[in-house]
Amino acid sequence: MNEVLVEVRGVSKVFPGTVALKDVSFDVRAGEVHVLLGENGAGKSTLMKLLSGIYEPTSGKIVAGGVEYTKLSPTLSTELGICLIYQELSVIDYLSIEENLFVGRIPTIRRLGIAVVDRRTMQRKARDVLARVGLERDPNTLVGDLSISEKQQVEIAKALASEARLIIMDEPTSSLTDTEVGRLFEVIAELKRHGVGIVYISHKLKEIPIIGDRVTVLKDGRYVGTYDARATSTERLVSLMVGREIVHGRPGDATRAAEIVFSVRSLSSCDGRVRDVSFDVHRGEILGFAGLMGSGRSELMETIFGVRSKSGGRMALNGRDIVVDSPYQAVKQGLAFVTEDRRATGFFHNLSIEENIFIAPALRSTRRALSLGRIDLGRQRELGLIYKDRLRIRCATPTQNITELSGGNQQKAIIAKWLAAQSDLFIFDEPTRGIDIGAKSEIYAIMRTLANEGRAILMVSSELPELIAVCDRIAVYRDGTVADTLVNADATEESIMKIATS
Repeated sequence: MNEVLVEVRGVSKVFPGTVALKDVSFDVRAGEVHVLLGENGAGKSTLMKLLSGIYEPTSGKIVAGGVEYTKLSPTLSTELGICLIYQELSVIDYLSIEENLFVGRIPTIRRLGIAVVDRRTMQRKARDVLARVGLERDPNTLVGDLSISEKQQVEIAKALASEARLIIMDEPTSSLTDTEVGRLFEVIAELKRHGVGIVYISHKLKEIPIIGDRVTVLKDGRYVGTYDARATSTERLVSLMVGREIVHGRPGDATRAAEIVFSVRSLSSCDGRVRDVSFDVHRGEILGFAGLMGSGRSELMETIFGVRSKSGGRMALNGRDIVVDSPYQAVKQGLAFVTEDRRATGFFHNLSIEENIFIAPALRSTRRALSLGRIDLGRQRELGLIYKDRLRIRCATPTQNITELSGGNQQKAIIAKWLAAQSDLFIFDEPTRGIDIGAKSEIYAIMRTLANEGRAILMVSSELPELIAVCDRIAVYRDGTVADTLVNADATEESIMKIATS
């Protein structure tokens, strides 16, 4: 048996009014990938923050290097060789890639008795770790100029540069292409060969038998069990996580109303990322958008919603032409946008759940958007309670700060604000990224309910099985325009990829 690098024994963590972990035991061995599974709110992040020294256990022990600890600090955790890569990016945009890799531990040399930055060592190590993660960028490039997937690769490179013995990866593939995921798996395999232990948190269950050795399941803050990652079926893991069967399948063949709710003709953006796009979406229809990363799907949605400037084309909603030159105009016209990066653009971090929900209906209904004298606090409280129950948002109260929610519940709160605004067209851009399979199922159900109520929905997803399971038709996007559109019955992963890569 390989050496146990870190072990937690009977750990509990209690916050005011919440038991986040109760009597959980868990260990990671040298040279293994130990997958940690559970729905959002199951306690995975809390457990990792105990290992990284951010939280202090209420009870229990942490054993590392043969020594028992009642708690760790961030400094001690680092000294023990524990490195945590967060799901939410922590890179600094205004620093270079190289500087990001060495934040807090810049190498120095002495010259004339003075310690100066050892640029040569930084450059050599930076090029080495960037090559290992397959990021072909000059180390002097500003991180702010990188794509989301490239920033994720910098995060992984930071962990490699620290030479940690235990690396915790929280949703490391959420923003990576298939090629980049393959490269990451090669890096992980290399780390395993050198005796590094990996804690791997992912909601992409198909990754588990590919990358994992053991898998531990948490539910409601409690330890469920540890299993062989390759010998345990996906269905078994899902039932252990959520305690219920998750039903998958294609949309039915129910006849759609012929009425067109939203129409786009010859739409182009000023930056050239959207070129002469035309499509219709019918009442009660979910129209998916597939395509390779970088093909311009998100840019199309941003152009529709007024985030990006248009250079031409027209749009019509419910049979009348509309002009949308700003997100404010989009909201007023009845458009809703659940954005790709919910933490950056989906909600206001300093506001409560009910305040976030109230924003969209207030913008749509008032001539002076959210003027302090016009906020109806009673209506705000009412909407918070209504959508807490209707969407099953797991929170103590709608007055709770939205940042205290799990990712899946944050997404429900974002959807709630657009429901409260009674929007006619819903745009969902990667709506299930970074949330667990149970919450995904709930998001799908919400989308289908909206469609059944007669709303029109546009959905962007990088997960082809998700598009096939949810959408009535799938528009395949390539090089800034729609290359072809498939009805669900004709859509397969192979047919979609053939169009996307032609």
